[in-house]
Amino acid sequence: MLQNNAPLIVDSFAGGGGASTGIEMALGRSPDIAINHNADALALYAANHPETLHLSENIFKVDPLDYVAGKHVGLAWFSPDCKHFSKAKGGKPVERNIRDLAWVIVLWAERAKPDVIIMENVEEWKEWGPLIETERGLMPCPDSRGQTFQKWCKAMKRAGYKLQHRELRACDYGAPTIRKR
Repeated sequence: MLQNNAPLIVDSFAGGGGASTGIEMALGRSPDIAINHNADALALYAANHPETLHLSENIFKVDPLDYVAGKHVGLAWFSPDCKHFSKAKGGKPVERNIRDLAWVIVLWAERAKPDVIIMENVEEWKEWGPLIETERGLMPCPDSRGQTFQKWCKAMKRAGYKLQHRELRACDYGAPTIRKR
């Protein structure tokens, strides 16, 4: 884990560890902490990054200060589930427990105060808005498109962060997909 008093690196929503492999390639070391609720995903992550502290936890129940209190967090990487925003899913994004994952980033911003926070998601995430009840069940309100995203941005700014948005295609960096992120 933490060596030479280097700032901590945290990978939240850590799947198999692909993002952390990129972090390791860029920074020369794996993240210090990885969090995922899925034991199988975390086992794969552990195989790829054995020196990392692996937390098999519900992300909503993790208090950042339980793991980083008194330690400097240099980078916090977040890749919350995007299936309820992506046009590739084919359905409508209606599960609040998935749609609300991004609020965990605000919690980390307020409590752990990382120097840099990176959040990776699909381009449609910028249209995140409230849900309304329809005859088909809960659906995104077409008249409120982007409102929840704007509230999230304001919360991040209140926590002291400057926001930058970039749209990338993974295929431009060697991954076999043309989807924008």
